[in-house]
Amino acid sequence: MVGAVRDAGVVVTGAGGGIGAALARRFAAEGARVVVNDLDGDRARSVAEEIGGIAVPGDASGIVGEAREALGGTVDVYCANAGLGSGGSEAAGEDVWAQAWDVNVMAHVRAARELLPAWLERGSGRFVSTVSAAGLLTMIGAAPYSVTKHGAYAFAEWLSLTYRHRGLKVHAICPQGVRTDMLAATGSAGDLVLQPTAIEPEAVADALFKGIEEDRFLILPHLEVSGFYQARAADPDRWLTNMNHLQQKWEASL
Repeated sequence: MVGAVRDAGVVVTGAGGGIGAALARRFAAEGARVVVNDLDGDRARSVAEEIGGIAVPGDASGIVGEAREALGGTVDVYCANAGLGSGGSEAAGEDVWAQAWDVNVMAHVRAARELLPAWLERGSGRFVSTVSAAGLLTMIGAAPYSVTKHGAYAFAEWLSLTYRHRGLKVHAICPQGVRTDMLAATGSAGDLVLQPTAIEPEAVADALFKGIEEDRFLILPHLEVSGFYQARAADPDRWLTNMNHLQQKWEASL
């Protein structure tokens, strides 16, 4: 049992399924009071009913106020989990790029704007960002996703280094493949890179709670990502060459 979340007011965005639903279930099991958010109201209500939570459907960018009210005035933990797995290259349309930025980055920024004044005043708060290993590395065939997930990671990192001495706890979750609808939508690129080591959403929740217990910023449900991240930093050209070989393998399979 993680005492840090017992009786806490928790918000999980994009919690109608996948990682978000797994996080909502785990927080509820640990004794938290959970707001379940999703664009799909029926899915949000279904998960909320299952866990004894409160459904607050709608765009994740604008639900902090309603979620705070539903929790009796205080949000203790905010899980910025809603995301878009936007594929494509630099040629993807302006609307694709804009929507990826809005959901994968700016929704986190908007939530932080709403949450930080109260958190900093009282000296405590916890911001959980569901990023992706693509935010540390990259993902073939998905430029908007890779770039905006780098942005999401950078924002979480900035929040942590800026406010940790004022009581803010930040966790960046960076899994590779997770068996969700988003993974299924990645097509042949996901089949090549992500499916072989894909894990269940519940394993992501387990990794987060272990990270909370150990007070760690970076949460790696796939431990091998640490080695990939170190290799990328140590020798970028070698890492890029290896990734390009993977790109060529994917192209040959199309």
